[in-house]
Amino acid sequence: MKRIAGMLVLTLTVGIAAAVIAWPGVAWAQDARKVVKADEVPWKDHPVFPGAHVAILVGDPTKAEVVVQRVKFPPNYRVAPHTHPYAEVVTVLSGTLGSGMGDKFEAKGELLKPGGLFALPAKHPHYVWTATEEAIVQVQFTGPGGIDFINPADDPRKK
Repeated sequence: MKRIAGMLVLTLTVGIAAAVIAWPGVAWAQDARKVVKADEVPWKDHPVFPGAHVAILVGDPTKAEVVVQRVKFPPNYRVAPHTHPYAEVVTVLSGTLGSGMGDKFEAKGELLKPGGLFALPAKHPHYVWTATEEAIVQVQFTGPGGIDFINPADDPRKK
């Protein structure tokens, strides 16, 4: 009986010690943060939109997690009507971005200046365009990412 009690005390002591050692790591993970300075944004060629650039700031768009990305569109750029499998919030950081809803592209709709945003539910057809200046937007969504063009012929990946 003394032996069993001793083993219980040892097991309990080791368990408490392990929990105390692990606890700061868990707290650190919950308090972890990522900082991206404006002059260190990791721009890359956009994989879908030729001539545009993208920077993934937070998350992995291939996984089911929060993603924050920036997209830089050149002047006079058009993105054909499309949908995403996720809801998204798009904030204009610089330039002017036009946004419209529906299955047909019409350069009519809201022209958003820096600080303006639009939010869309998943699978909602929309399109965007720039005017005579470059526009940078920040897009927030929960992945995984994806894009489906209303008219498959508009998909730049198929050209």
